[in-house]
Amino acid sequence: MTSPVTVRQLFGARKMTLGLELLTPGVPLDGRIVNPDVSSPGLSLAGYTARFPEGRTQVFGKTEMSYLATLTPEEVAERLGVVFAHDVPAVFVTRGQAVPDPFLEAAAGAGVPVFRTRMVTGDFFRALKPYLEDVLAPVTTVHGSLADVYGIGLLFTGPSGIGKSECVLGLVQRGHRLVADDLVFVSRRGNDVLMGKGHERQGFHMEIRGIGIVDVASMFGTRATRQRKRVEVIVDLQAWDDTRQYDRTGLDRETVEILGVEIPRLIIPLNPGKNLIAISEVIAMNQLLAYSGVDVPTRFDDGLRRAMNPRDSLIEDYE
Repeated sequence: MTSPVTVRQLFGARKMTLGLELLTPGVPLDGRIVNPDVSSPGLSLAGYTARFPEGRTQVFGKTEMSYLATLTPEEVAERLGVVFAHDVPAVFVTRGQAVPDPFLEAAAGAGVPVFRTRMVTGDFFRALKPYLEDVLAPVTTVHGSLADVYGIGLLFTGPSGIGKSECVLGLVQRGHRLVADDLVFVSRRGNDVLMGKGHERQGFHMEIRGIGIVDVASMFGTRATRQRKRVEVIVDLQAWDDTRQYDRTGLDRETVEILGVEIPRLIIPLNPGKNLIAISEVIAMNQLLAYSGVDVPTRFDDGLRRAMNPRDSLIEDYE
């Protein structure tokens, strides 16, 4: 699910950061931005609009404004009228450049708000796009608890009452960090990155059954919390089932899809006496080894195969 952002919301959130000045006060700011990409009009000002990027905010830098300065007021109105006939949520003029009246009149007539910033064009692109990518990222919610363990984002899932919150609380006591408890908002960045965070009103509160609501930030300090973290491993906590076969080697890998991204999933069966805190730390360290190119289960399996087939091992070594 992706929720659009209005021009008014963008202006309110980034007015100070981007140094935005509204040049068309009579134009409504209700336009919806649905595309995080930012464009410059380029050839569209010369009349070629066959590949105009609909729904993107448009940035007029020094090149575009210098070109418009070579045209007559009538030509400026005509060229901009062609551009503004497309879906343009807002226009930004960089470098604090002067904006001629025909420009503002054409924009106002098309209902396109115009903003000015003193930032250079390249810096403006780099500052605006991350904000749009953040607010327009596809988002879903997951019932679970997210923790940063040795820099690895572990998302604990499982049935209600299985002990997800208690596990994360134990990890916090061990020096790891809470990201979100109970309800995790997961957004996709790019093609293969999932970021998780908690609800802004929930803060870093946790519900511990038998105790009630606890404030992790107040109890353990701000170093025990993190605003957001990449989701890298799903740790699915399940009650022990004698009739089920559980993975004992790590070779039978499972994944779960969230927002089109495949994430490793480990099913951890729980029975009395199991040290879930230590297991969680091992999961995180194992993922760190995987990132460095060390696949422990496969390496162990290859070693066993070599030991059971020494002749094959000699042939491989010779080759």
